[in-house]
Amino acid sequence: MGDSSTVRAFIGSFTSSGGRGIIAAAVDGETGALTETGAVDAVADPSYLALAATAGGPVLYAVSETSEGAVAAFDVRGATPRPIGARVPVCGAGPTHLAVSAGHLLTANYGSGSVSVLPVGTDGEPGAASGILQHEGTGPNPDRQRGPHAHQVVPDPSGRWVLGVDLGTDSVRVYALDPVAGELTQHGETPLRPGTGPRHLAFHPAGTHAYVLNELEPTLTVCRWDAAAGVLEPVGETPVLPDGADGPVYPSEVVVSRDGRYLWAANRGHDSIAVLALDETRERAELITTVPCGGHWPRDLALDPTGRRLYAANERSGDVTWFDIDPDTGVPRRAGSLAAPAASCVIFA
Repeated sequence: MGDSSTVRAFIGSFTSSGGRGIIAAAVDGETGALTETGAVDAVADPSYLALAATAGGPVLYAVSETSEGAVAAFDVRGATPRPIGARVPVCGAGPTHLAVSAGHLLTANYGSGSVSVLPVGTDGEPGAASGILQHEGTGPNPDRQRGPHAHQVVPDPSGRWVLGVDLGTDSVRVYALDPVAGELTQHGETPLRPGTGPRHLAFHPAGTHAYVLNELEPTLTVCRWDAAAGVLEPVGETPVLPDGADGPVYPSEVVVSRDGRYLWAANRGHDSIAVLALDETRERAELITTVPCGGHWPRDLALDPTGRRLYAANERSGDVTWFDIDPDTGVPRRAGSLAAPAASCVIFA
């Protein structure tokens, strides 16, 4: 991995629940241990983060998961992230996820059920929203699916498409992004089993399959992905909890190993990390085991740049715990943790 000066981690948190905003940490290249280098609370509830390279260096982006929804940019060349410009409204409520694609910042706005597009300047500062795509639809769960709830927006590996996962409508939308106009056009919509409440997806390294983690039922939906046609096709579903596990459980994040052999899913409530093996067809996922997440309410999972370690952001216990991954079995083994109140997200640079 290199020495600790070359790899850094950034941790988002809920300031409304006692979080400190965005924590920056150095990563020890030998052990994977995190050491805090600084924190900034310039925006409320920076619950999800993304990094992008710009002419001036790497820029960190954060959502502000509030009713008035906004994003903010940070210069991360120093020990503590430094705000670049002011927070920018996304014209949507409760943004929970963001990504960078074709010179634009995209946000999934859970509260309003929409996806926003904001152009990014040469210095990395986001501009005013250039496009808003409003989702429509409902699901059978009367408490969680009375309307659309966009939860994730992510570019596909080919760079041709953007996918949006909507918990409220039990579907994944495929969009085309116009990099000149800064607008999204819906290309297609893939319905998933009603009531599953899809939350996040992760692509296989080969780019031919995607794995959708469902929040309202603890299952994983395996899908084929046709990048040429921009078509997502469900082909199977598998549990991410062992038989007899007590509920309620709300899966949160899914990560695929760099070699495409294993997949990990975080289970809030069960406070575990599910370990699944993927077969050679990439279309069969088998639950091998679950291991404790090292805390309470694991909201996010992330691999370090080497792919040898897995990190869990445990929101309610207020820590980021790291695990060494057994390369032969895919099973994570707890190696340490860093205090991070109301932790919601961890990413690496």
